[in-house]
Amino acid sequence: MRLSTTIGSRPRLRQTLIVTASALLLGLLAAFFGVATSPGAAHAAAAACVTDPATGCIQGTIRDADGNGAKDIDVTATGTGGFTATSTTDSTGRWSIPVTAAGAYTVKVDIKSLPSGQFLVNADNPERTVNATLGANSSALFALTTEQGATTTDATASGFDWQRFAQQFASGIRLGLLLALAAIGLSLIYGTTGLSSFSHGEQVTLGGLLAYSFTSIGVPLILAAVLSTVICAATGFFQDMLIWKPLRKKRISLTQLMIVTIGLSIALQYTFQYFYGAGTVRIDRDNPQTVTFAGITLTVQSYVAMGISVVVLIGAGLFLLKTRTGRATRAVSDNPALAAASGIDVDRIIRLVWTLAAGLAGLSGVMLGLVLNGVNWMTGLQILLLIFAAVTLGGLGTAFGALVGSMIIGIIVELTNLWLPGDFKYATALLILILILIFRPQGIFGRRERVG
Repeated sequence: MRLSTTIGSRPRLRQTLIVTASALLLGLLAAFFGVATSPGAAHAAAAACVTDPATGCIQGTIRDADGNGAKDIDVTATGTGGFTATSTTDSTGRWSIPVTAAGAYTVKVDIKSLPSGQFLVNADNPERTVNATLGANSSALFALTTEQGATTTDATASGFDWQRFAQQFASGIRLGLLLALAAIGLSLIYGTTGLSSFSHGEQVTLGGLLAYSFTSIGVPLILAAVLSTVICAATGFFQDMLIWKPLRKKRISLTQLMIVTIGLSIALQYTFQYFYGAGTVRIDRDNPQTVTFAGITLTVQSYVAMGISVVVLIGAGLFLLKTRTGRATRAVSDNPALAAASGIDVDRIIRLVWTLAAGLAGLSGVMLGLVLNGVNWMTGLQILLLIFAAVTLGGLGTAFGALVGSMIIGIIVELTNLWLPGDFKYATALLILILILIFRPQGIFGRRERVG
């Protein structure tokens, strides 16, 4: 499913990507650490915690020795700055505590609140240390038994939490699928035009904000997602008609076109901020319900988003492989001059690619808004580095490579959260990007192009 040759013989483009990616990371870190956070006051978390870009959730489910939910157990989380909060388990044994600052928290079970006849495994150590992340769920695990003084010698007790590893791995698959929706479009654009579009992240933001706009006036969520995707696709169509095709006819260089995409990105960001404000808006205003499967807990919205992503990605692959237009797209990517000589309308294919790429990015924004339970004017910017890293890892211009690269980046980024607190995990994407450009600039599925 290769769409074009890659950047193996383009050292200048490689250097440009390294510089721009580094600058983008600095901007992201400034944005992340510039957000003021304040310690929370003690409170009982009566309602389920809901994650958004400014809120993380420390959660868990406590079951008795028979596997049933243990009710009315008090769980307290403490952190820096005097943060203290307590949650009480419901009838299913579930508890959750919202936090507004990323970092390490100490979670402790109140032994006195345990049901009669139930004892905490490793009762001499009722505390767990959790690295909470904004916009995500972090788990603390506690086990009950009928044997007083019981201990465990499993991997969790020895210092590695395999259940948390599985939880983060599942979250990585979820992130990878959502990144793939946007990454495939970006890779298609590069494959047919040679342009790395830095305004692609704003198409992601636009999709989420449009979905919020429709649901806020009473449009059903499914219809809002469809309308948002269609409108985003239309913006891609008109972008090519009004901006990119005229610039191509003037034979503007790729470096100049890249600068135009950066300017367009900045203009769109502040347009979004002007109309929607700097806060986070929620597409689905109902509290998300969670489903636990094989010890992994995800929201219903997450499962739906992952399912839709899989279906759309399969459809995109079949389109490129099986349809006449898809084969024409690959032909334009491989050799535009030869494709034009064989009768293919190159401009029409490029416009179709811009349309499909914008639509896929918009759908990614809708799904991200549901999974993160919120979207703001910087959502696309925050994941743009991950998208570029995924496309570069898979091989610029290869749709299948973008998919594989997205899955690898998503899993690595989420697993990094096991060791690095907060949004430091995003620095992993930059490290991977630099290593790729140094050791295998063509990516996993790319191929080097010989010149001369």
